[in-house]
Amino acid sequence: MQYLTDGPKNAERTFVLAHGAGGPMDNAWMTKVARGLAEHGIRVVRFEFPYMAARRTGKKTGAPDRPQVLLDTWRNVITDLGDDLAIGGKSLGGRIASMVADEMKVRALVCFGYPFHPPGKPERTRTEHLEALRTRTLILQGERDPFGVPSDVASYKLSKSIHVEWIPDGDHSLKPRSGSGNTEASNLQQAVDLAAKFVR
Repeated sequence: MQYLTDGPKNAERTFVLAHGAGGPMDNAWMTKVARGLAEHGIRVVRFEFPYMAARRTGKKTGAPDRPQVLLDTWRNVITDLGDDLAIGGKSLGGRIASMVADEMKVRALVCFGYPFHPPGKPERTRTEHLEALRTRTLILQGERDPFGVPSDVASYKLSKSIHVEWIPDGDHSLKPRSGSGNTEASNLQQAVDLAAKFVR
C-alpha cells in the first residue's frame, strides 16, 4: 500500500483520508484538504483503493472496485496504521469508511460530501447503516449537493452520533456559485476547520 502523508510525524492525532470515486489521492481537492488539516497539527494519511492505484499504470479504467474490495482495503489500511485513528473521506471514500468505522473501533469519522443517494434518485438512499452508527461522526455537506440536500437529510433517521454541518451554497465538492457571496477557498477552509476541531 502506498501512502501520502502530511503534517507532523509526532502529531497527537492521525486522520486517514480516502478519495472519492473519480479522483486519485493526490488530486487538487484532496491535497488542499490534507494540507489544510496538517496546518492544524494533524497527521493526515492518504491512500488509494486498488482500482484507482491501477489507473496509474493503465491497468484499469471504469467503475470502482466491488464493495467487498473497498471495505477490505479500508480494514487493511486501519490495521496497518494502528490504533486511535480518525478516518473518513470524500464521497465514496467517506461512505465506505462509515461502513467499517464501528467494526474497526476508530475514534472518529469525518465525511466530506456524503452520497446519501445517487443524483436525481432520492428514493435510493444509502443510509440504512447510518441509523445505528456508534462512532462519533461529522458530515460536511454542501447545501446544493445533488447527493443529499438539507430537505433530503432532514427526512432520514440518522444515529445521534452523527452531526451534519452545512457548507453554504456548496456542491458535492463544497464549491459555491460565483454569486453566492462565498468562495471555494472559504468553503473549503470552513470545512477543514470544522473537521480539524472534530478530529482533535
